[in-house]
Amino acid sequence: MTIRLTWPRVLLVAGAGAVLLFLYLWSGAFNVAASSGHWKITEIVLHWVMRNSVKTRAWISEPEQVADGGGLVSAAGHFANACAVCHGAPGVKPSPVMQAAMPPAPDLAVNARQWRDRELYWILDHGVKYSGMPAWGSREERPDEIRRMVAFVRRLPILSPAEYAALTGGAGGLGVEADAAFTGCARCHGMDGRGRGQPDIPVLGGQKPEYLMAALTAYAANRRSSAVMQTAVTGLTPTQLRALAIRFAAMPGLAARPTVSPDAKAEAIIRAGLPAEQLPACNSCHTPGARRAAPLLDGQRATYLAGRLEGWRASDETIDARRPQAVMPVIARRIPQEMIGPLARAYAAR
Repeated sequence: MTIRLTWPRVLLVAGAGAVLLFLYLWSGAFNVAASSGHWKITEIVLHWVMRNSVKTRAWISEPEQVADGGGLVSAAGHFANACAVCHGAPGVKPSPVMQAAMPPAPDLAVNARQWRDRELYWILDHGVKYSGMPAWGSREERPDEIRRMVAFVRRLPILSPAEYAALTGGAGGLGVEADAAFTGCARCHGMDGRGRGQPDIPVLGGQKPEYLMAALTAYAANRRSSAVMQTAVTGLTPTQLRALAIRFAAMPGLAARPTVSPDAKAEAIIRAGLPAEQLPACNSCHTPGARRAAPLLDGQRATYLAGRLEGWRASDETIDARRPQAVMPVIARRIPQEMIGPLARAYAAR
């Protein structure tokens, strides 16, 4: 007996299938337990879809060159704080609890080789649905942090446990034992508050305690953007934040010296601003006797200052009286592009 294929019959079968699928899903018979794992075909299809999505979207939206290898210490510190518990690290096993997730986080010492830099950037920036991989905490405001993490993840396959420990301040990298909160900060900022000589990490020693406390509080309250710093202060009490601010401020580090930068135009911007560009003098805020919540800049690392100014110039933030940091994008855009470097170097030399 031959069954004639007609559109009404096709639609009837399709409708019946849809109803049965709905009833199956509604009934709770589908097992969502991570402990049950995936069918092999499901695992293959999901991974295939994920890889195709990442490759296509990274190709569309990200440039080929996205890695910044100039800040491996800060990237490694954030990785140790936020990522190693799931992914593990050289000489550090991932948490068995986190590895019981479905899917478990991959070993990046192996997995990182399978992706291009721009694909790693896209994954770090946007995260991956249904995998436990989150989007970057300050993805729009701090793309510089993501670029540094791309360079660090790219290095993971060739890092030895000793090299990883040195980057994260472990295995003697800090020199002495300290309380847990301070040790976490010293991973990047150093036991002396001088930033371990890294171009993207500011000198905190000698900074105004009021500024440090304001910055730490803003990070803790998500009013200031940095996935690295917001993760670092998570769980710390106001008392601990205050103790950290006082401790770093008491260290020798930043020190105003009675010298004048050899760059006359940079020194003029620091002292008098550029009235024609509506750019106020830097000294109107960034001196010991000026605004309490504005940082001291004399003696600060030039590469850090230049990087922050460039980041603010690229920002689309506008002035918000409730967020003093939001004023800086406007100020930075009024500084002539060619003066960013000289201005940063002038402050470093003061």
